[in-house]
Amino acid sequence: MLIKKGAEADLYLEEWHGRKVVMKRRVVKGYRVPQLDSQIRVHRTIHEPQIIHRAKEAGVPTPIIFAVDLAESTIIMEWVDGKQVKQVLSDLSAEERLGLCQTIGELIGRLHNSGIIHGDLTTSNMILTPGGKVVFVDFGLSEQSNELEARGVDMHLMKRALQSTHYSHARECFKAIIEGYKKIVGKEAVNILEKVREIERRGRYVSER
Repeated sequence: MLIKKGAEADLYLEEWHGRKVVMKRRVVKGYRVPQLDSQIRVHRTIHEPQIIHRAKEAGVPTPIIFAVDLAESTIIMEWVDGKQVKQVLSDLSAEERLGLCQTIGELIGRLHNSGIIHGDLTTSNMILTPGGKVVFVDFGLSEQSNELEARGVDMHLMKRALQSTHYSHARECFKAIIEGYKKIVGKEAVNILEKVREIERRGRYVSER
């Protein structure tokens, strides 16, 4: 059953060896030279599970990868039971909401400390399980980098996602995320936040031109 149609890949909810799984199948891009398209899809199908494994090693909950089918550019992974943080954040009490955002900040910090850039940090790509665990999903745009710019862009995306999806709570939520992030990243967080402000200034400059 198709559950999400994306620009790069389609997600299907399926039964596989008696368990519920998500099959992420990268779609053929007709505008690309076929050989190049195949190489790109294979590379990304290999890269994403590797990053997910490294994130797990860094202490960030991620789906279990069961199998990778390079011929079909498909990743078979655990179906994570729960709801997107996007769906629940505004319905939580203030205390629960800030606690959840601090946890999210700590998890982003663990990613960045391990040189992992998620590339699409939104509350749609975080699942809150019934047990209260936050699971990060969709590492399709992820990369390995320790560059200040890359980490700044990741945090800027998180801030923008909150502003667009959770406008009434965006300021307090991002502040709580930063608190959690600082616990893990330490003094380097100051430089990363300055980079976020620099990226914001660039955006305003471009829009005003």
